[in-house]
Amino acid sequence: MGILLLIRHAKSEYPPDTVDRDRPLSDRGWRDADAAAALVGAAYPDLDEVVTSPATRAQQTWSRISTRVRAARSRVDERVYGDWGASLPDVIADLDPLSRVCAIVGHNPGIEEFAAATLHECEPTARERMLRKYPTAGIAVVEFMEGWRRPSSAVLRAFAVPRG
Repeated sequence: MGILLLIRHAKSEYPPDTVDRDRPLSDRGWRDADAAAALVGAAYPDLDEVVTSPATRAQQTWSRISTRVRAARSRVDERVYGDWGASLPDVIADLDPLSRVCAIVGHNPGIEEFAAATLHECEPTARERMLRKYPTAGIAVVEFMEGWRRPSSAVLRAFAVPRG
């Protein structure tokens, strides 16, 4: 069994002449990333593995969360950004089988689509909130009952949208 935190990056800015990949967090995004850090740090202060998108806003979100959370391993994976998360099942399957608590910091529509397509067994209120909208800084807590390579065993345990 393992816990996976599916974290959507915090709110970003849209500066002129800035390519999507380089968009930074907005002022609200920094505050929300701090709120996410407090929430994740209180529940999961030690992560085995973190995978982030190479996009600036995802990197900045993780940098704030990492002020309250210790990760044994952290890596950037182009697949979390490159196809807007369509490869998330592959990214998850590549998590170390010995890892017990992991996080992915990425983007919509990938995170939301993966969660909606995969997480059928779950806490009903959390699923309803998640399907209504998976906003920036949204965090789904997913339990994989039979390992990372078996997304059909994934169960949504909680969904939170921290705000700062």
